[in-house]
Amino acid sequence: PQYGLVFDAGSTHTALYIYQWPADKENGTGIISQVEACTVSGPGISSYADNPAGAGASLKPCLDKAMKIVPVEQQRETPTYLGATAGMRLLREQNSTKAEQVLAEVTKAIGEYPVDFRGAQVLTGNEEGSFGWITVNYLLETLVKFSFAEKWEHPQNTKVLGALDLGGASTQITFQPGVTIEDKNTSVFFRLYGTNYSLYTHSYLCYGQTQALKMLLAALHQGSPSPQQISHPCYPKGYQENITTADLYDSPCVRAPSTPSPAQVLTVTGTGDPAACSIAIQKLFNFSCGTNRTCGFNGVYQPPVRGQFFAFAGFYYTFHFLNLTSQRSLNDVNSTVQTFCKKNWAELVETFPQEKEYLPTYCPVAIYILTLLLDGYKFNEHTWSSIHFSRQAANTDIGWTLGFMLNYTNMIPTEALEHIKGHQPSLWAGAISFIVLAI
Repeated sequence: PQYGLVFDAGSTHTALYIYQWPADKENGTGIISQVEACTVSGPGISSYADNPAGAGASLKPCLDKAMKIVPVEQQRETPTYLGATAGMRLLREQNSTKAEQVLAEVTKAIGEYPVDFRGAQVLTGNEEGSFGWITVNYLLETLVKFSFAEKWEHPQNTKVLGALDLGGASTQITFQPGVTIEDKNTSVFFRLYGTNYSLYTHSYLCYGQTQALKMLLAALHQGSPSPQQISHPCYPKGYQENITTADLYDSPCVRAPSTPSPAQVLTVTGTGDPAACSIAIQKLFNFSCGTNRTCGFNGVYQPPVRGQFFAFAGFYYTFHFLNLTSQRSLNDVNSTVQTFCKKNWAELVETFPQEKEYLPTYCPVAIYILTLLLDGYKFNEHTWSSIHFSRQAANTDIGWTLGFMLNYTNMIPTEALEHIKGHQPSLWAGAISFIVLAI
């Protein structure tokens, strides 16, 4: 088999995916499998802005692991990529020099290994969304299928699926709409296996879960009667944490107040009020659309959602924790989230002792996801059942990395593979009848 390596350098962490496929089937795709996913310890590479060498060093344990998996004689031909997403997009906005230094250091670190390194790059939001869409549809065999006749065929009457991705710093929606896409900035076109796909895709920077929680906290801080105290309706009652204003306002997603106070410590106290939490989260979005157009939010054009969707990454993790990943009605989901959000801190810690680090955020993220899907992307109680929350398909993690590698190693032929055919079946039937009659 041949191997490929892709680093997914996200805003909160980095992971290395190791893929393999049979050597003789470069174009007979549908057979790539994920051998291993290695999580890099520490934060995302964008956190190393002031220590770029640390970003490179952090990747080495996973690269060492990959070198044990890929046979020595094949390492030099193993295509290796690093794709960075919204964390690095934000760092580039804040300080492009620091962003370039981080990319230079990860390039240097990967360059020390005997692989065919093809570069570190920052993906655009549209690329991240559309590669995620390719991954989902490739794994679920809606683009191409290996038939009983042992041929690669474009599956008949198969509907492609939409992709919903939620990261730490951005969120993406990609699907095949039933109408012409009005805004060319949200449109991507693929020709895969001889079939044309015109897709709608958009990435909302700052609307990943980590940055959204930061925007929420900043809004609560700016609306608080006391400058040092923040009461947080989405955190459980009895929960308290301290945060400095420097940490709160360290991102381009969060506008510092006009008179920024010197770095001070703020006390955040949970009040466990899901209704107030929902109202506070709604204020992070602008849901009004201009005249004569359909939109998602913040005035971005979006056609009505259509077809089945796979929701992965952050969508999956929070809903998995709340046991909501099987097909549940919207009423069911709402009541589960409400019940969870009303639990106090002591009760939560007792029930989920291993989850203490993320426990306070499950309620705000769950309400955020519901707001994003229903008010943002305009799903409703009828279309809710078309969303499938999933982490994997065909034993492979769903994300942009597989679609990215398929695209960059040209393993998705743009034309369908030609099948050598003899005469039309009707000609054979006619010839045999003629021979029989002649005899």
